Order: sequence, then C-alpha cells, then structure tokens
Amino acid sequence: MRRREFLGALGAAAAWPLAARAQQPQRMRRIGVLGPSNADDADYQARHGAFLQELQRLGWTIGHNLQFDYRYGAGDVGRIRAVAAELVALMPDVIVASGTSTIGPLLQVTRTVPVVFPVAVDPVGAGFVESLARPGGNATGFITFEFNFASKWLELLREIAPNVTRVAVLRDFANSTDVGQLGVLHAAAPALRMEVSPLNMQDVPAIERAIAAFARTSNGGLIVTAGALALVHRELIVGLAARHHLPAVYPFRYHVVSGGLLSYGPNFIDQYRHAAGYVDRILKGEKPADLPVQAPTKYELAINLKTAKALGLTVPPTLLARADEVIE
Repeated sequence: MRRREFLGALGAAAAWPLAARAQQPQRMRRIGVLGPSNADDADYQARHGAFLQELQRLGWTIGHNLQFDYRYGAGDVGRIRAVAAELVALMPDVIVASGTSTIGPLLQVTRTVPVVFPVAVDPVGAGFVESLARPGGNATGFITFEFNFASKWLELLREIAPNVTRVAVLRDFANSTDVGQLGVLHAAAPALRMEVSPLNMQDVPAIERAIAAFARTSNGGLIVTAGALALVHRELIVGLAARHHLPAVYPFRYHVVSGGLLSYGPNFIDQYRHAAGYVDRILKGEKPADLPVQAPTKYELAINLKTAKALGLTVPPTLLARADEVIE
C-alpha cells in the first residue's frame, strides 16, 4: 500500500468512531411527574403544557432524549404516598412535584432523587430545603408566596365587600402551610375590623356542613387558603359560596374562571416555565442543593363581574383598574 493511501485509510479509521458516535441517539432521560390533582384537571394540564414547551425550547424532546412517567394524587394523602413510592422505584433522573401535599410525601420516600417543585408555599418551614438561598438537599424550586401574602386576601375582601365583618377561612387543617396562612389572617383581621374563623377543609360533606353553618349569620365572607384540597374541590367551594351568598377571595385564577368572585396569586404558567429551566440544569449536571429557591415574578388579580353582580356587589373602579383579568 502506498504511503498516501495508508495515511488516508488510517485517518478514515480514526474518524469513523467519532462519526458513529455523533449519529448515535442521545441518552434517554427520565422525568417523573407527581401531580396534586387528577389527570384530567384542565388547569394543571395547561401548566404542564407550558412546562413541556419550555423543555422543548431547551432541546428536550419526548421520545428522542426524554420520557415521562406520570402519577396523580387526587388530593388524597394515602394515594400520594403510594404513587410517590412508585415514581421513585422507576429511578427517574428528576421528579417534578407541585404543592406541599405532594412534596412532603415524596421527600419521605427519597432524599437522593432530584426533586423540582414549581409550587410550594413554605419549603423551609416544611423541611423541604435548608434555606431559600442554599437548599442543601435533593429538592429546589419556586415558592408560591410568603405567609404575609395572605393578609392581601383580607384587604381585597374588605375592598370588594366592605360590609363583611366575619370571615371564614377554609383551610386544610392537616397542611402546615395552611396553618401559617391562618395565623397571618388572624393577625391582620383586627386592623380591618374583621373577625376570622377557621373552617376545616376535609371531605365534601364536611365542607358543605361547615360553610352552611357559617352562612347562617349575616355579614360573612370567605377566604380559601392555598392547599391541594382547594384545587381538588374548587367547583364545590365556588358553588357553595354562590349558594350561601358569600363574597369570597381565592388564591388562584382557576377559582374565578370556575365562577369565584376574586383571586390574587402567582402566575402558575410562568412558574412552571421556570421549573423547566431548573430541570434542564439538573439534567445537565447541576445539583438541586446549589440552585436557590426562587419567589414568583408575576402575580395576577382576577375578578368575575358576573359573580359580583349576583352577590349585589359593585366593584370599585380602582380595583378594576388593577385587575389582570376581568370575566364578564
């Protein structure tokens, strides 16, 4: 073989493994998703859709270099524990879990699999992370709001329904974050000349009985705290508020879309997009312990004018001017 031919063949042989490697498919990465509600919940699916869109923008494609395993808790503590264990057993690269009711049981199952939460009320107080700046463990993500944010709901209720003096706070008594929100509302109530009473949010009959009993006395209003049960039972709660003629303030926009009076809270679509960015960084080698827990960058005020009219309320122009969404 001539020298030129030999060198050419040697170069081709050296280049072939590189070309072959370049043509090989990328390593398939596995993401577990633990949803707090049901698989067919439209609002949750919209948020998850934004999450998938952002992952695709970052170069991740289902079936090419990414696969998903889904489990849903439907607001049931026992079920959440069971499906959390199922997800961990699949050995995913990352698990995405939303809300205290899902993150807590998941972290009881694993302290090694990376966990990203798009939504959590108080991850430090709940023990999910050591601090917001330095999570320190296997979980990180985005907070919903600080506890002091709950006082804003009381102020908005006073603004839209100035005759309200008694406020029922519908909360999940088993959820530590709901307990914290209730404490803030108790502290803020005297300055607004309001009296706050907690109502436990358990099963459907208990919710119906509690709201019906509270509504027997006049000048009442309702605040719904930010827990998984508020999502699962939103249609029921909104319907009960209408039936008993109670002006109500909710933590999330989907309550107002379902017929609720007013909501003020974070933009979940935005937070799920940011969560996709954290998943991307973890899949590329960063550790949850080093990724700070971040606060929301967008809050939204939504008002349902049809519901306000049914309650005999006139929405102040100043409140309308601040609204991000007005449903007529």
